[in-house]
Amino acid sequence: MTQTQAAAGRRETDRLNKGGTLRRLSRRPEIGAFAVMVLVVAAIAIASGGTAFNPLGLKNNMAVIAQFGIIATAACLLMIAGEFDLSIGSMIGFAGMSMTMMLKWGLPFGLGEATPFTAFALTLVMTLGIGWLIGTIVVRSGLSSFIVTLAFLFFLRGVTEVAFRVINNSTQISGLPDYKQTSWFADLFGGQTFGWFYDAWFWLGGNINRAGAQWVTGFDARVMWWIVIALAAWFVLARTQAGNWIFATGDNRESARANGVPVNKVRIALFMFTAFAATIFAACQVFETNTADASKGNLKELEAIAIAVVGGTLMTGGFGSVLGVVFGAITFGLVANAVFFIPAIDGSYYRVFVGAVLLLAVFLNENLRKRITGGL
Repeated sequence: MTQTQAAAGRRETDRLNKGGTLRRLSRRPEIGAFAVMVLVVAAIAIASGGTAFNPLGLKNNMAVIAQFGIIATAACLLMIAGEFDLSIGSMIGFAGMSMTMMLKWGLPFGLGEATPFTAFALTLVMTLGIGWLIGTIVVRSGLSSFIVTLAFLFFLRGVTEVAFRVINNSTQISGLPDYKQTSWFADLFGGQTFGWFYDAWFWLGGNINRAGAQWVTGFDARVMWWIVIALAAWFVLARTQAGNWIFATGDNRESARANGVPVNKVRIALFMFTAFAATIFAACQVFETNTADASKGNLKELEAIAIAVVGGTLMTGGFGSVLGVVFGAITFGLVANAVFFIPAIDGSYYRVFVGAVLLLAVFLNENLRKRITGGL
């Protein structure tokens, strides 16, 4: 073989390898979400003149992104298993109401004054119980999770509003003590985290205010919770048998059951996981702002589902990616917060964006599913 032939052979091999890599990437569920995220980041960076990503802009954007990411990660896993949870938003409001009422009025049955830990722990027990109840009803009755969780959406929102009005004579509770100043547990949810990032930025010559001091000292604690939940979900899906069970449950429930997968336990556990994520979301809000409102979490269930779909999760189950949800949360968070950095953008355009991107994502995900399954 001549040198020319050898070089030609190497070029052909490189071309085939490159094609194979591109084909593999094109089959990844999160590839579309990544492309949209890159476009949105670039557009907002240019339109805002960089203010969206200065120290304060980055902090504010990450706060919104983390909120989306916490609940969308839980929604993603549940959708991979072939189920929906429309009660997430109402669960956020219910959990916030429960914690603030205990902090203001004390523990139930006259058991004494509540601390941030006891208020959170008792609320978590209740929300996990509700998640278990929802999952059990879906499993035992055979009803669609869409209908069952829609019923709990109204039920939990109604209970929250009634409790606020009857016990507090208002749909809001405000003026609670700033517990994060005196309780490490409250600070875990309402304080700041990753201060080293902004410290390093300051020492590198950035993150400086007009007085020459450090401008921003850290991200909101919810960013840490989002990272922890996302990493745990990714590990479960990618590295454990439970992850295989989740995919199998959503792909073909009867086949999975025939192969020994505990389908019903998987489904119930994932409903409990969405309740857990909603409670974490609520705790971050309560301990950061020292307030609660009956309307908290409104429509968050739809945003969580939309982010999961844009991130590559199929509506039919059996296919999805936590990494795609990360990209989707970043995209939605930046667009939702864009009104604060780009005055020309009206807040209503966020809903236009969500509707358009969601519809496009559904078409792309269905096309991807057909290419992977050979059109089945």
